[in-house]
Amino acid sequence: MVTSNSKSYFRSVEQSHRKYNAALRRARGRQTAMNIYWRHKREHEALLRRHLKEEMTELNQIKKKFK
Repeated sequence: MVTSNSKSYFRSVEQSHRKYNAALRRARGRQTAMNIYWRHKREHEALLRRHLKEEMTELNQIKKKFK
């Protein structure tokens, strides 16, 4: 199910990947590229963690209706 939270998550991920790809194109060396990757990975994990927390909240609200 695609909710408004999902749409927001997908937009955030798309924006993050655009920024990551642009930074990689500008990278001048191996270490710079690796630093860009690690920064992107941290950002992506934080987005996913936030998204999953929001989905769990929605799921708990739905579960309460069945009690």
